Amino acid sequence: MNMVKSTKRYLVSSVAALGLCALGALPAFAEDYAQAPFFDAAVESGDLPPVDERLPANPLVLETLGSIGEYGGTMRRAILGGGDQHNIVRTIAHENLVRWSADWTEVKPNIAESWEVSEDATTFTFTLREGMRWSDGAPFTADDVMFWYEIFSDERLTPSKHPIYVGPEGPVAVTKVDDTTVEFKFGSPNGLFINNMAYGFGYYPVNYPKHYLSQFHIDHNPDGIQALIDAEPAAAGWVSLFNLKAGPMHTPAFWQNPDRPTLHPWKLQNAYGASDRVVAERNPYFWKVDADGNQLPYFDAITWDQVEDPETILLKAFNGEIDYMNRHLGRPANRAVLTDNMERGQYGFFDTNDLPSNGAILMLNLNNPDPVKNAIVNDLNFRIGLSHAVNRQEIIDLIYFGSGRAAQTAPQPVSPLYDEEMATQFTEYNPDLAAEYLDKAGLTEMDADGYRLDPNGERFTLVFLTADVFGAQFPDVLELVASYARDVGIDIQIRVSDRARLQEIAASAEHDAYIWNCAGGQSDAYTSPECYLPFGTAVYWAPEWAKWGVDPSTGIEPPQHIKDLFVAYDEVKAAATPEQRQAEMEELLEMSKALLLTVGLVQSDPAFGVARNNVRNHPNPLPISGQLWYPSPYVSQMYYEGGKSLP
Repeated sequence: MNMVKSTKRYLVSSVAALGLCALGALPAFAEDYAQAPFFDAAVESGDLPPVDERLPANPLVLETLGSIGEYGGTMRRAILGGGDQHNIVRTIAHENLVRWSADWTEVKPNIAESWEVSEDATTFTFTLREGMRWSDGAPFTADDVMFWYEIFSDERLTPSKHPIYVGPEGPVAVTKVDDTTVEFKFGSPNGLFINNMAYGFGYYPVNYPKHYLSQFHIDHNPDGIQALIDAEPAAAGWVSLFNLKAGPMHTPAFWQNPDRPTLHPWKLQNAYGASDRVVAERNPYFWKVDADGNQLPYFDAITWDQVEDPETILLKAFNGEIDYMNRHLGRPANRAVLTDNMERGQYGFFDTNDLPSNGAILMLNLNNPDPVKNAIVNDLNFRIGLSHAVNRQEIIDLIYFGSGRAAQTAPQPVSPLYDEEMATQFTEYNPDLAAEYLDKAGLTEMDADGYRLDPNGERFTLVFLTADVFGAQFPDVLELVASYARDVGIDIQIRVSDRARLQEIAASAEHDAYIWNCAGGQSDAYTSPECYLPFGTAVYWAPEWAKWGVDPSTGIEPPQHIKDLFVAYDEVKAAATPEQRQAEMEELLEMSKALLLTVGLVQSDPAFGVARNNVRNHPNPLPISGQLWYPSPYVSQMYYEGGKSLP
């Protein structure tokens, strides 16, 4: 591996991807590392080591999008209760072994300073940063990755494994080579693994500090575990205790344990949901520096004021109390009123390149536990009929203020995978045609109120779950959908509730239908195809098939046409070149198109965000797609408040 030594005792690694090395541009370094004044008193008192002893031998030198920043200040945001933990995740928590570049054109080193891929794309070897530390100062080594692998392999703790770590022959095998080297090996080629590791769910292997979490594991602490269980009222046993203390990062449990050490730029000081304000302060052992050797991040802290609804967040933006945020704010319905209040709030807009496969999708549960409903929704004629029943243009005009286009769930026009037929099929608003297809599905009899009867003579009713997390957008869309469905004799009921609870229900296949958005609108279709086949952890339209796809001993065995999609996706992952991979993906999409697995409504225009006028170094546009947990991979630790100064 080629290395270039700097004048400051550390190295800038080569990038080893698919066996090829590419040397990054060398920065100009100051004489010594610099730290934020936030830590000066602790270093002077001896409570904290000097900054050069807190950094690894080879810190990551983060590229600068604008300018070298200034230390200090607090980035202010807002958060809803319940299942809004991604509000925190996407701001501070995207630290994987590898990461996407700021323009989303290549995968670059991150926690791993380099990596190698075998010629057959089955074996991936990562070199970690020597001397890297957790936020409490404990060393981060290959043993931490192996502790995650122990948890991953333990059926008591991980009965369902995330599919990016499972190949056709079974789960990945992880081996410790030495203290700074780990090997991931699959039984067959996995050409998408590095890309997947740069996305959101690539965080798993580097988020399980063994020195802290092992105390909650019965095999590591057999004598002391009962006392810990007794001290935690919510724990029903050691497995329950471990899940409370070691929950995955995208779940509320992770953010309700501020004692858990982290590798993130900021560390929580209190639990999400425990007070009206969540506070995260800078990590003294954060392992990235800017081109002048200043330890990152620039902002001392980030806060999230917990509020009841998105309208309160809007008011906080008007009052200048939001420094940087697009979540809950950047909807088309808000643009006019936000524009009117720009001077008052002292903010401007930034664009977000947020182009999902669809922004509002009717996800009928094709694994419905009710056998009668299941048979009906699995009839393609029913899904086509429902699709023709919906007046998409009216939804766009009324709910999205004219922004967006009528479309099914499909790659967007900007994607090389775009297929106009896939995007536009069955989108014509035609109640008469809808009725013909519903008749073909066997729903020919009506009750006295004009609703269609199922084969048992009962009114056919679908209960749609929705979360009121993005204002009233989804509930309002469903109200219109229910009115259109009524016109063709379909009874749709709507249940609005907490997002976390609804997603728990949907993931367990205990529902009739769900409305949500879906990734896969751009090149992320390769790594986030969860609406093109039942692959992933957010397959709300077929959660039991998704479980089977990871482990055939679980879930529900799907019909052959769904199995064929799994085989096609294996071919995508095994493709040797980008050209072959695109051809295989196009074949998969052609198969999925014929099945109309979900009913898409609107492909929205890109959204936007709000940034206070004194916030610097934020990218514009901000790339968003699939499990790309923005903006943290796009250097949120490089954002700063103008007017401060470095030492």
